[in-house]
Amino acid sequence: MDQAPKDLPPITLLLANPRGFCAGVDRAIQIVEQALVKYGPPVYVRHEIVHNRYVVEDLERKGAIFVEELDEIPDDARVIFSAHGVPKSVPATAEARNLFYLDATCPLVSKVHVEAERHFEAGREIVLIGHAGHPEVIGTMGQLPDGAVALIETVADAEAFEPKNPDKLAFITQTTLSVDDTASIVAVLQRRFPGIAAPHKEDICYATTNRQAAVKAMTAQDGGGADALLVIGAPNSSNSMRLVEVAERAGCTRSMLVQRAGDIDWPRLAGARRVGITAGASAPEILVEEVIDAFRAHYNVTVETLSVTEENVSFKLPRALMG
Repeated sequence: MDQAPKDLPPITLLLANPRGFCAGVDRAIQIVEQALVKYGPPVYVRHEIVHNRYVVEDLERKGAIFVEELDEIPDDARVIFSAHGVPKSVPATAEARNLFYLDATCPLVSKVHVEAERHFEAGREIVLIGHAGHPEVIGTMGQLPDGAVALIETVADAEAFEPKNPDKLAFITQTTLSVDDTASIVAVLQRRFPGIAAPHKEDICYATTNRQAAVKAMTAQDGGGADALLVIGAPNSSNSMRLVEVAERAGCTRSMLVQRAGDIDWPRLAGARRVGITAGASAPEILVEEVIDAFRAHYNVTVETLSVTEENVSFKLPRALMG
């Protein structure tokens, strides 16, 4: 797009790096796209493959049909499970109906599932730090029998939690949480239960951690940070919502979530001279470009990139789609 006229007010856009798609999201979308190529439409997907309407609607145009439960799917159909993971009852139901299914669960979520099963086999009571009702939490708790996993959402929950046996206790976490919030909850659990078993490697995924670190760097109140921040993502995207919270806690009070450029609250940006832009792990780069183009219609834009790390993670597709 052409540069805006020079009489428009100047603004600097700080682009966070990393931002946008993570390896798990990229893999999940590829699974749907490759299944449509290999098997032809329709291909059914249980739950949004990732939490982004633009992505979902693009896949719908290609022949994907999104449903909430398997009973909405015909017996001879092919179905894909979302990147967030599903309870064990879901593939069991699919197998009982002889449905062909592909599991697009992020490998880093699957890692948490395996941890939970190992703790359960070792006789430990399991604490899951996460948000009630989130598909990933439902899927993780659904790996084990009812009552085997206790959900803790806040520091207050951690202070009030009473295990059956404090000496046989372990914790796991949702992969898309606030790093700082989770650390506070873990600190309470470890103070109250010094022997609690922790993950061998951090459960909060690399992409969540990196995107939060970039927002912290971008909104640092040292004179050079952003005085407003836009997070491109969906309101049901946990990692996107956490980015807004991270920015607000860093002192960037004009932090807002937008799904598309049309959601930008321009009056709220009045007087801003440096605006940070990032995107949640399920938001495609085309939406970042759309937002930048929208700014060019209102401002004389200078774009800078603020990078905290480079990501080179990738995950293999299911064997059924290889070759």
